[in-house]
Amino acid sequence: MKRKLRVLIENEQDAKYIRWRHERLIRRAVAETLDYENFARPAEVSVVLTDADTIKEINNEYRNVDSVTDVLSFPQFAPGEEYPDEGYVPLGDIVICVERAENQALVFGHSFERELAFLTVHSTLHLLGYDHVTCEADELDMRRRQRDIMTRLGLTVNESSERQDT
Repeated sequence: MKRKLRVLIENEQDAKYIRWRHERLIRRAVAETLDYENFARPAEVSVVLTDADTIKEINNEYRNVDSVTDVLSFPQFAPGEEYPDEGYVPLGDIVICVERAENQALVFGHSFERELAFLTVHSTLHLLGYDHVTCEADELDMRRRQRDIMTRLGLTVNESSERQDT
């Protein structure tokens, strides 16, 4: 499905050199997630690539969790809330900790690119209203969606290394 999509990417870290292919992968991951969810409206997503110190501050400020995390999602709309009738739908903001993504790629035994795509898919699902914290059924549903989308991207998820904390 061809849709209008704006993925605004801001790289605010210098721990890892982010190449154009990384940005293209982020855009593909957002687009594939929206396609999978049959989200046909023009959409806009903001992605910030940051470092461990900054994501820890954000996590503490918005979630009262004083620790580094891999990704944070800030949906623009609450589940069930109506989107604007016209123009681009601003789905929200994604903040990815590049250092954490790089470390997790090593721990899980796959590429940085695969981890970056996974975190983008995971967070985009949150922007669309999915949650894995509320109950086990929701967690299983979200995991299934993530696996399906990653497969569509050609980046399969290794079941044995699938994280429990994201």
